[in-house]
Amino acid sequence: MSRQVREHVNKHFGYFYTVDKSLMKSQTKYQAMEFVETPEFGRVLLLDDITQVVEKNDWLYHEPMVHPSLTCHENPRSVCVIGAGDGGICREVLRHKTVERLVHCDLDGEVVEACREWLPKIHGGCWDDPRTELVVGDGRAYIEQSTEQFDSIIMDMTDPFGPAVMLYTQEYFQAVKARLRDERGYFTMHAESPISRPQTYCQILKTLGSVFKHVHVFYVYIQMYNLLWTVAVAGDNDLPATIDTDTLGHRLLDREVGELEVYTPITHHSMLGEYPYVSAIRAKNDWVPVITDDNPTVVDEIDLNANSLD
Repeated sequence: MSRQVREHVNKHFGYFYTVDKSLMKSQTKYQAMEFVETPEFGRVLLLDDITQVVEKNDWLYHEPMVHPSLTCHENPRSVCVIGAGDGGICREVLRHKTVERLVHCDLDGEVVEACREWLPKIHGGCWDDPRTELVVGDGRAYIEQSTEQFDSIIMDMTDPFGPAVMLYTQEYFQAVKARLRDERGYFTMHAESPISRPQTYCQILKTLGSVFKHVHVFYVYIQMYNLLWTVAVAGDNDLPATIDTDTLGHRLLDREVGELEVYTPITHHSMLGEYPYVSAIRAKNDWVPVITDDNPTVVDEIDLNANSLD
């Protein structure tokens, strides 16, 4: 018998999809985990009853989270991925032949192991690649305690509420910046939606901007969120906005990064285009506070999806 997953993206708006069957359900040390089969999305991972990743069109999210920053870097050799337990981010990182080392740090090793079994189409065997080192542990602690330098750091975390909000603070972003090898490096993260969570979106960008000289926002439609979403690429250079399409194209070709579904030299720049109404949202919410360790709160109400399964 089928059931529905219903999720709020804010107090007044949300979406649903149908589940045909549950494939696996368990309780890890940190969260409830379930893999389900759906007619719309194929296999879906739910954590605490909230949609985390879907098989169908997973590249709508994973490609913009990886390729803008890596392609802008002339020689990304060392990459750190925080979160992203499904492996989709790591899969895309490893497509760049310049990458010699990938450190993947995720808090919940049970999720990683389950995704290894249930989501092979998403992870693509990323953890079996000899370039990959899996670190099971707290992402913030790893960044703060490590002395390793990276050319790119990519964070794919749950929304900023509960313990996860401590990975959205100014102090954490400062620690991330210290782990970048030099001024050519980038930090990439999702920055919520200006449509459904406008104040949180503005808080994330403002907090990033208090640490990095440049914050470039890539706008993408994500079907599993049912709305316009954003990816922020932060760094101390403005190359993501100024790099020419020929250079991007040559780098993708030289690195043998082919058959992409979303990211191209043309869409790199088109995703940077900001609608006037989004600019107005940013101007209207310029008052929002920076997220700090002492005040790790976001203005929008986000934790709305308890008991989202029917």
